Amino acid sequence: MKKILVINGPNLNMLGIRQPEIYGNRSYADLIDFIKTSAAEIDTEVECVQSNHEGVIVDTIQAAHGRFDGIVINPAAYTHTSIAISDALKSVDIPAVEVHLSDINKREDFRRISYAGMACEKTFAGFGFDGYKMAIKYLNERQQDLK
Repeated sequence: MKKILVINGPNLNMLGIRQPEIYGNRSYADLIDFIKTSAAEIDTEVECVQSNHEGVIVDTIQAAHGRFDGIVINPAAYTHTSIAISDALKSVDIPAVEVHLSDINKREDFRRISYAGMACEKTFAGFGFDGYKMAIKYLNERQQDLK
């Protein structure tokens, strides 16, 4: 069984409340249920973490070394500002996939720069919750291809 770490950054805990016209009406609890169900469908174990604090996200990535087969990360606002998160992803030698609920390339200009994405193999943006399912499936298939 594959083991994937799912990291969600700042304000994702406010899903369903924060800007529903962009992020939808479903809650963070709904997202976690969706992620766990999606992973179980393809015999993959997931651990989900959400933090509003950059250092906690960096510590979580570093602690993943040797424990996980892949990382799915939605760094949220840290996407566009955090070289520390990008460096942490590069340091652990774990394949990572970036996810965004909205299409960051169709939003404000500053959102088009993704430091975290530079350390990821792939990005799924604009697919809502389904982006997480796509990322988990990608990492699962990648691991199978390596065998």
